[in-house]
Amino acid sequence: MKIYVVSGLGADFKVLEKIKFPEHHEVIFLDWLIPEQNEEFMHYVQRMAEKIDDSEPFYLLGYSFGGIMVQEIHKLKPAQKVVIMGSIKSDREKSRLIKTGQITRIPKFLPVRFFNEKTTNIYSMFRKFFDPKNPKVLQYFQVRDPYYLKWSIEKISEWKFDENPDVIQILGDKDIVFPIKNSRPDFIIKGGTHLFPATKSKEVSGILKGLFE
Repeated sequence: MKIYVVSGLGADFKVLEKIKFPEHHEVIFLDWLIPEQNEEFMHYVQRMAEKIDDSEPFYLLGYSFGGIMVQEIHKLKPAQKVVIMGSIKSDREKSRLIKTGQITRIPKFLPVRFFNEKTTNIYSMFRKFFDPKNPKVLQYFQVRDPYYLKWSIEKISEWKFDENPDVIQILGDKDIVFPIKNSRPDFIIKGGTHLFPATKSKEVSGILKGLFE
């Protein structure tokens, strides 16, 4: 079967490149699209879902914001199994920081120029704070289009979703972006920061092998 994979906000697939997927499945990485001007989230989801062939059974795997995306895609094109890593099952699992953005709507009012290259570098410094043991963290975040970053952060802040109990959740117990205290994950990566797919790839590979056997 095919495994369609969506990476995280601003992240290319380097963050997932150390993961060993089951050899008997075909892994297809779905690149993020640049949002159209004032594009509605569900319209964007529909465009992302166009890349998926649902004429045959398939799996969905999402990391971080990609975890949110695959759950939305699943509504349009149901998968045999949906697995999310470093992501949340519902808006009730959002961190306090993200909830603050939702209430104040600050992300919506930030100008696009706030997300320029200089700001993106500051953003990468926060990522280093999330995983201080990984000096190469910047290499994982290569999608730096300012409008894409602003739009994505807005949508994460606004996202509302009822939990689907069938979705399988993998979280790191040191994740600051999506704190484990807000969730009841199916699998916990001990010592895993938000970048655990890159730093704990062997453990993650073992879990995925069992889930996608």
